[in-house]
Amino acid sequence: MTISESSTGMPLDAATLMSTILEGILYGFSVLMFIGTIWIFTYKRRMRDARPTIVVATLLFLLSTVHMVICIIYVENGLVKYSDTFPGGPVAYFADLLQPMFVVKNAILVLQTLLGDGVVIYRCYVVWQSARIIILPCIMWCGVAVFGVCMVYSMSQLADNSTNFFLNATPQWITTFISFTMATNLLSSGLLAYRVWMIERKVSATRATKNNIPILRVFVDAAILYSAAVCSSLISFVCSSSGMYVMADLVIPIISIAFYMVFIRIASSQNSQTYAQTARGGITETERRNTRYPMQPSHTIRLHKQSSSTSLTDSPKV
Repeated sequence: MTISESSTGMPLDAATLMSTILEGILYGFSVLMFIGTIWIFTYKRRMRDARPTIVVATLLFLLSTVHMVICIIYVENGLVKYSDTFPGGPVAYFADLLQPMFVVKNAILVLQTLLGDGVVIYRCYVVWQSARIIILPCIMWCGVAVFGVCMVYSMSQLADNSTNFFLNATPQWITTFISFTMATNLLSSGLLAYRVWMIERKVSATRATKNNIPILRVFVDAAILYSAAVCSSLISFVCSSSGMYVMADLVIPIISIAFYMVFIRIASSQNSQTYAQTARGGITETERRNTRYPMQPSHTIRLHKQSSSTSLTDSPKV
């Protein structure tokens, strides 16, 4: 099964090479941010408290690394190993969607997407402390999983007699998967940002001065970064552009970067002097005197006042 000439944009061999180069650049940034995340959560906090974050960060790093390695092998096979032996040359090789490396790349994309969306939904639960608020995001997350599996399976089962990929049934799975991914991320990030804003507004009402909310901007920036990459992939695919190959590969490191930037910013706020804490058994004395909004147990939410700014972190009780 190959993509027909109806796709627009640069040749597939050039698009694949460009996507690998750009992914390599973003992967380098994500590696640095991964190292920073591990360092901060290992040496600035106790390992018991940082263990969930470290596990998720490591999984994101491993998936990104495997995807990067596969992309390099995929490009090497098309441009070097099979450039003279594959019928049609490198362009035909990269247009062949039945190549095992291409199928594995898409499977990793689905796993990385599920992990990234799952982290955002978990953050929602932490700040809301209500299972009801994440019912719809969880349903949409399950939809992403189902459509992702169907997408990978249908791509691996494409008939050889299909002459136009964009007219095949597989694009329907791809479009639905990308759309659900973007909707899930926007919904979860919106709920998360709204809750952070509400908490800060109630706490700020007891203070003499109003503070900025840099952590809220980090959440919003991470959501915009992720959604912009996914939206670009959807637009490229709908337009039958070969740019979808570039954006599909770039989404992998972007998910990792969006995750790391939030937790590095949260961990860097740990040395502030004032905070409001919610944990098992109750809240801090400051909140008992000055605030009335209740938060459920199990997790800590700290609002730090430092350099006229407020930040929020979600973690188990220290």
